[in-house]
Amino acid sequence: MKEAPKVSTQTKPAKSRDTRNTGPGRLLIAVYAVFAISATARAGYQIATKFAEAPLAHLLSAFAAVVYLVATVSLAKPGRTWFKVSLAAVLVELVGVIVVGAFSLFDPVAFPHDTVWSLFGRGYGFVPLVLPVLGLLWLNKRRPGKADPASANAQ
Repeated sequence: MKEAPKVSTQTKPAKSRDTRNTGPGRLLIAVYAVFAISATARAGYQIATKFAEAPLAHLLSAFAAVVYLVATVSLAKPGRTWFKVSLAAVLVELVGVIVVGAFSLFDPVAFPHDTVWSLFGRGYGFVPLVLPVLGLLWLNKRRPGKADPASANAQ
């Protein structure tokens, strides 16, 4: 008589939600990396050649570069601490885009040279305004400790 195949009663381990560098997260990280490189190059050039003409704008470009760099690295790293760093970086970016965008719109004299966030990122196709919103949506979806509906139904 033939023996019936053994059926495993073990369930597959739940997919970890602590990683943000999978699926659409990879594209998000890539866009942040492009902005980190772009903002760093822009700020470096502006500070080296035109700093005296618009120090506030050039320092804000450098600050944006640091924010994009921190967001890029933290989104690529797993774990709760990196999640919190990502959340902080993306929130700072969103506030920065809104505040700098509004000031540059209402007081253009204060911003004689554009920054990455001037006029809500108009010089970059408004991607700096949309990117933190997408980042926050992704972070909410990949929040560590958030119950995964697929794994909850499997148990």
